[in-house]
Order: sequence, then C-alpha cells, then structure tokens
Amino acid sequence: MDYLALYVTLKLALATTVALTVLAAPVAYLLAFARFPGKSFVEALIYLPMALPPTVIGFYLIIVMGPRGWVGRAWEAATGGSLLFTFLGITIASIIYSVPFAIQPMKAAFQKIDRRLLENAYILGLSKRAAFLRVILPNSVAGIAAAAVLVFLHSIGAFGVLLMVGGSIPGETKVASIAIYEAVEMMDYKAAGLIALSFIPISYAFLLLINKLNERADA
Repeated sequence: MDYLALYVTLKLALATTVALTVLAAPVAYLLAFARFPGKSFVEALIYLPMALPPTVIGFYLIIVMGPRGWVGRAWEAATGGSLLFTFLGITIASIIYSVPFAIQPMKAAFQKIDRRLLENAYILGLSKRAAFLRVILPNSVAGIAAAAVLVFLHSIGAFGVLLMVGGSIPGETKVASIAIYEAVEMMDYKAAGLIALSFIPISYAFLLLINKLNERADA
C-alpha cells in the first residue's frame, strides 16, 4: 500500500477543511442575511465548481497559477518558485474545488437560526460582527461541523483537478486517488484494491458523523 499517498491525501484534506471552515463562514453569513445587487449571480459563481467537470477547473487553474498567469507570476516574483506541482498548489485547487460544499451547509444552518435571537442581540447593542461571533456561530455548530465533514470527504476523493495542477510527485502531490489510478494502469489490482479499501471505513465513519450532527440539529 502507498502509505505516503494516503498521508498526502489526509494532510491535504485537513488543510482544505481548516481553511474553508474559517473562510466560508463569513461568506455563508452574507449569503444568508445580506441583500445586495447581483446576489444571485455571486451565489451561482460560488456554486459553479459543483457543476463544472474537475478537468475544466484544473485547466483554468493551470492558466491562472502557471508562469504566465497573474497569480503564478506574482508568486514566482515573491518566492522564486512555482505554484504548480507543489503541495500549496494542490491545496489551493482543493479549496476552490470544495468551496460549495462548505458554504451551502453553513448558509442553511445560519438561515435556521431564530431571527428573534439576532433582533435581541442588536437591541442589546451588539454589532453585526459581534452578533455573528456570539450568536450565529455558537448556534450553528452542528451545521458548521457538517460542512467541515463534507469538505473533508470531498477533498480525499478529488482526482482530476489535483492531477492537472499537481501531477504525481510522491510525498508532495501524489494523493491516494492518483495512486489508485496509476496502480490500475500498471495492472497492480492488489495495490489499487488496498488503497481503495482504506477509503471505505474513513468515508463511512464521517457519513455516520454527518447523520448524527443532522439528528442533533433537527432535535
């Protein structure tokens, strides 16, 4: 079994989950409560990765993050290195690819909060930022946790977008899904089967966790 690929997969999924849990919460809050022109267009853009093939996302990330893209050029000027074929590069790709899976559950959880709680918070003098931190987040723990689990599961199964942006560098960008693909290409079904088998208990355990969180949220 390719333990190194499993390690990279879990490290990538953890990094993606932590980043999106922090970054997606304010965006989900705005989508749940704010009203502004073009909101539906912004929301559709955020959910676009759910509808696009992973290879399409990977292609445009190569254009933007490559040596001729504005992000790639800026990164190379600042660090002297490339974003493509690095762990940081696949982490950025994984975050973009998983954005909808973080924002959608959080937005739904925020919208379930009793508006009277927010109104009382504003009457007591809390700012919108304070109400978000002290009222909305504590009352949406189950939804935020469910979003984190969905992002984690989605990240460990990513393939096409990571292959295009990161290639298959052992210990750096080669994740378990790529290791399975390469093992099948080499007709090494035993190795592919062992790696594939390792996904089942992990995914099943996290799905059970989501069900428990949903049961608590509905109680």
